[in-house]
Amino acid sequence: MIDSPETLLPLLDEEGHVVGTLSRKEAHSGSRLLHPAVYLHVFNSDGQLYLQQRPSWKDIQPGKWDTSVGGHMDAGESIEEALRREVKEELGITDYKPHPLTHYIFDSQREREMVYVFTTIYNGPITPDPTELAGGRFWSIQEINKHIGKGIFTPNFEQEFQQIVFPTLSKK
Repeated sequence: MIDSPETLLPLLDEEGHVVGTLSRKEAHSGSRLLHPAVYLHVFNSDGQLYLQQRPSWKDIQPGKWDTSVGGHMDAGESIEEALRREVKEELGITDYKPHPLTHYIFDSQREREMVYVFTTIYNGPITPDPTELAGGRFWSIQEINKHIGKGIFTPNFEQEFQQIVFPTLSKK
């Protein structure tokens, strides 16, 4: 399984407005053209965070542990449609209430994304799609903090967890 390099994604300006389209291949080629992504952090009522393990065939960060759900918004989709599609595709979850946290620009050598971040509390069944993920499990916050900086998480997850998710949890 591989991601289709020809999938069309929205091209965004700095304010997040769609100004055109680009292929996934262009988005990941080092062009640093801004495109949108949606992320959902799935917590259970015990305060544990579900993380997915990226499959070895992924073109970015293969094999690393990452945000519960993350994916690109396809051309013509709304943020909410993309989120619902990605959550259903990756984890098989359809009955949940997403809460928006924030959005920010993630900038790396390979790509530049406008990331829309959501969270939810969910205690139902999770069925990771074996064609999308290598697996997944719930992690305690202490366990995540213990493994930050050791190369098992994606850099994007670590940055988001430390700057957005964990500080939000600390305020509750």
